[in-house]
Amino acid sequence: MSFVTPQHIAIIMDGNGRWAKARGLPRTAGHRQGIEATKRVVRASRDMGISYLTLFGFSAENWSRPKDEVQELMGLLRMYLQMETKTLHQDGVRLRMIGDRDGLDRDIVTLIEKAEALTRDNTALHLTIALNYGGRQEITQAAYAMAQDCVAAGQMPDKAAFAAAFPAKLLTPDLPEPDILVRSSGEQRISNFLLWQCAYAEFVFSPVLWPDFDRDHLAAVIGEFAKRDRRFGAVK
Repeated sequence: MSFVTPQHIAIIMDGNGRWAKARGLPRTAGHRQGIEATKRVVRASRDMGISYLTLFGFSAENWSRPKDEVQELMGLLRMYLQMETKTLHQDGVRLRMIGDRDGLDRDIVTLIEKAEALTRDNTALHLTIALNYGGRQEITQAAYAMAQDCVAAGQMPDKAAFAAAFPAKLLTPDLPEPDILVRSSGEQRISNFLLWQCAYAEFVFSPVLWPDFDRDHLAAVIGEFAKRDRRFGAVK
């Protein structure tokens, strides 16, 4: 079966806790299996010719979860960066993080910076992970940055110029907008993820819990995308 390959896929990786609960395991076990799913999907994305993959790793709202769960998530992030950065580099994957790094432990920020520096020139797949990220916060920060520019310039640009300049203030100025936004686990909401960028993305809500997500499920998402008639508000 031939697929129309999207350029950019964004994924809300959901369902780790429910996967663990269904097996009588602690939520942390689900997060560990979720890391394995992430590795599978990154490899599959590269192999399938997807150019950009953006994953929602940890939201700005996730800090309200139980302290031990947050600590486990941060520990898994450390482990992923320590163990996978070299493999990603060897596979030609560029890794970058978006979100508020001020809320992360210093050693994690250092690991992120080293991974980004090592993989900066890779082009096989552009992997972006959103950490301590919120779409509303991103838009607010971009608007504030635009306001600062206006104050510095001493004048307000016209609406067209303002609209044209605004996307460059977002955290993804050099990324194309997602073709598909996927959420695993069957939940049907976007949870403050890439609100601006997903204005014309195709939404695919998969019933599969994230720890079970694999190459075949990703292929099914791409197959669903191939059926969509994308008009971007126009009429063909």
